[in-house]
Amino acid sequence: MKTKEEIKQIAIETILIESQAINNLKNFIDEDFIQCISLIHKSKGRVIITGIGKSAHIAAKIVSTLNSTGTPSIFMHAADAIHGDLGIIRNDDVVICISKSGETPEIKVLAPLLKNMGNTLIAMVGNTDSYLAKQADMILCTAVEKEACPNNLAPTASTTAQLVMGDALAVCLLECKGFTSSDFAKYHPGGALGKKLYLRVANLYVNNEKPQVTPETSINEVILEISSKRLGTTAVVENGKLLGIITDGDLRRMLQQASDITNIKARDVMSVNPRQINEDMLVIDALDLMRKNNITQLVVSENETYKGIIHLHDILREGIL
Repeated sequence: MKTKEEIKQIAIETILIESQAINNLKNFIDEDFIQCISLIHKSKGRVIITGIGKSAHIAAKIVSTLNSTGTPSIFMHAADAIHGDLGIIRNDDVVICISKSGETPEIKVLAPLLKNMGNTLIAMVGNTDSYLAKQADMILCTAVEKEACPNNLAPTASTTAQLVMGDALAVCLLECKGFTSSDFAKYHPGGALGKKLYLRVANLYVNNEKPQVTPETSINEVILEISSKRLGTTAVVENGKLLGIITDGDLRRMLQQASDITNIKARDVMSVNPRQINEDMLVIDALDLMRKNNITQLVVSENETYKGIIHLHDILREGIL
């Protein structure tokens, strides 16, 4: 068993080796890379990405990233490809084959088959003198000086380089397509990420009570309204128009200052110009507004017409925080 310091040093060395491999990739962003981006961007087909072993896992991840950013892609395992899965490929598809050595048996069988089908073949390869590289129409070089593995065998730095090169492809294509956060939301409707991108104030506040009083409402009735609606606040409304709000904090401050509350009305306590939000705004924007102003609720309104209250607890329940 290694000592704590030895384990720490091994971890640091691994990170440094892989970070250097990533840094070196900038030297391989060449004309072939630019042509790959142009080809895929203009293609009417899909991107088929294939590989064997650890490169296959990287290929699957790159496919996922491309699909989620608007570039239709399919993963094809190199071993399955030579046993029937070549039927996945259509005439307009672009094929990317990922391999560190470019010399594995499955890849050497697959590469000429792909060429014979007439599809453009892009090699993401660590050895630019390899069989795969010579068969390819374009090369994305992912060469590394060494693996993080002390025996220089286990794919570590090389697979990291492949992954980052795939991200570079995806982000360039995303930018070329003018892919927006709204587009991103279409492909990510699930989970907290999706909710941040599509969930709107209108989806939440309508489920809450709608506390409201008039300017002439007695303070006792104000307290009952706030307590019964359980949102920590009430709007002060006259003829449908929002005049202000009264929060739990306003009530506490009033009680600290007034010895007799018998004749106090809502208008005497309310805060004017409360923070407001339109129901069409994203919930994440409502959260940002709450954070900036250190508050837990917002008045939902439109043209000074009171519509309801959205509370921090509504957002917490959705798992966005």
